[in-house]
Formats: sequence, structure tokens, C-alpha cells
Amino acid sequence: MSNKDLLNNVKKLRELTGVGFKDCKNAIEENNGDIEKSIEFLRKKGIAKASKKMGRNASEGLALVYDKNENVAVIEINSETDFVAKNKDFLNFGKEISKINYEVFGDIEKIKSFKMLDGNTVSENLISLISKIGEKITIRRSKFFDNKGGKNYFYIHAAVEKNVGKIVSIVKILNSDNKELGQKLAMHIAASNPIAIDETGMPKEVVEKESEIIKAELINSGKKGEIAEKISKGKINKFISDNTLLNQVWIMDPKKKVSDILKENKDDSEIKIIDFIRFKVGEGV
Repeated sequence: MSNKDLLNNVKKLRELTGVGFKDCKNAIEENNGDIEKSIEFLRKKGIAKASKKMGRNASEGLALVYDKNENVAVIEINSETDFVAKNKDFLNFGKEISKINYEVFGDIEKIKSFKMLDGNTVSENLISLISKIGEKITIRRSKFFDNKGGKNYFYIHAAVEKNVGKIVSIVKILNSDNKELGQKLAMHIAASNPIAIDETGMPKEVVEKESEIIKAELINSGKKGEIAEKISKGKINKFISDNTLLNQVWIMDPKKKVSDILKENKDDSEIKIIDFIRFKVGEGV
């Protein structure tokens, strides 16, 4: 590592941690220039607490899609404010990361060490962008849909430009080449936010938590015994129905369910939803 690189890394580390030059220089040298490991090194030494920037909440940002050869990749990159999400440097960084995400099949760990066009790794450029903009920026989550076992369709809500927006939904369907149907399904997912395709995919812990809430509500309202059990069962069934894609009311016709739409559009074989994802920027942060 040249003296110039060393000084640049020390400067970045000082901006992120507020620690003095000597300790930052030592940390950089001990960790071969790796900024993230240097921050960890300083924290273990008790010299630095979590960086002020990195300790803040990042719930704004963008979701970006890259599609090619009927494969689709999506990634969410967060910032603290919507103002930064519209920043040209942030947007350009996100678009290059989106392409890298596609190339590494949605593997975030591989993204971090991937070299960008300027020769620096994603992690190095992320640190530089944080220093330049002055906000916490994180690469939060990603997903890759390959072109095997079905066709992929996606929808972007609140798009800021092509393949970049605030809500991204992707759906993979089998036994249908109906592009309009695929895009409408993706739009439905963006609007209705299902948890699973059907009952079998509902996470057990989600159902149990909802069941606890319902039972507590019934007890507090004075309902007991068989009546409470009956009401509880009905409410749980409705919760599952409202949150499973096939059982949801179709957003374009409230008299039908998603499963009805699939039956109406089938040819020789039953149309199946194989997988889906919905990223809403900042949700759950």
C-alpha cells in the first residue's frame, strides 16, 4: 500500500470514527487497508464506539432491478434521507451495484468484494460515498430469479427512472407466456404485500404470533370458552387468507381471488406461481 493510499484510508477512517490520526494509521496498517476491519479493530480496542454515521437509521433509498436473458435481480440500497436517494452519485453507485448484483446472482457477500469500474471494491467505494455524502448508506438485501422453471415478471412502483424505484415486486410463474398476466400479478404483489404463495408457505412463527394477539384481544373483550375458540379460528383463517397470494382478493376485480385469475388464464396446464418477492424501501428497518 502506497503512502498516498495509506493517508487516504486514514482520512476515511477518521471521518467515520472520529478517532485520532495515530490510532487510525495503526488500525489501517494492522488490517491491510481494510476500512471495515479497521473500524472493528478500533472498537475491540475500546478506542472507538460505533461510528456516529453507521449507528444512525437508514430507511430511505432505492430498489433497483437488472434484467437480462429473462433472469431478474433486485437489490435494495438504503440512505438516511430521500434527498440523498436522489443524489446523482448515490444513483450511479446504485445502478452499477445493481449490475454487479446480477453478475453474482444476488450474493451480497460477493458484491462487497467485487471490483467496480474504477478498480476499487464495492466496500471501498461505499466507505468513500459515506464520507462524501455524510450519511449512513447500506446495501441491505438482494434476490436473484433465474430463467429456469418458469418466466419472471417484475413491476416497479414510484419509479425514479427505468428499473429504479421505491417498491419492486417480482413473480415467477409456470405454464404461461402471458406477459400481461405476469405484469399484473407483479403489480398485485406490490399493492397487496402477500407473505406467502399459499398456506403451506406461511411461516409458523408469524401465524403463532398473530394467534397470540387474537387470543389476547378476545380475553380482554371478555370472550371465553368455545365462543372464543371459534372466533379465534375464524380470525386466523382470515389472516392466512389475506396474506397468502393465491387467496388474496384480486386488486383488479374484488369479486375474484388470485387463484380464480390463474384458472381463467390457463391453457392446457395449470398456471402455477413458483416464487415471488416484494421489496419496499426501508420496510422493517
